[in-house]
Amino acid sequence: MKCPICKKEITPASEYSPFCSERCKIIDLGNWASEKYVISTPIQPGEEPPELHDDDGESG
Repeated sequence: MKCPICKKEITPASEYSPFCSERCKIIDLGNWASEKYVISTPIQPGEEPPELHDDDGESG
């Protein structure tokens, strides 16, 4: 198994699994906090997709 941040080989029994170290664990947490990662949800039937906005706040 490889650390998702630095790609170093690790074992599943590692103290910081799935990361190799506390440093990589904190980097991953920072990525979530800065919204580098996003969990998208599929659009449900009958649901409108969110509108896109230009920089001036106008839709379209």
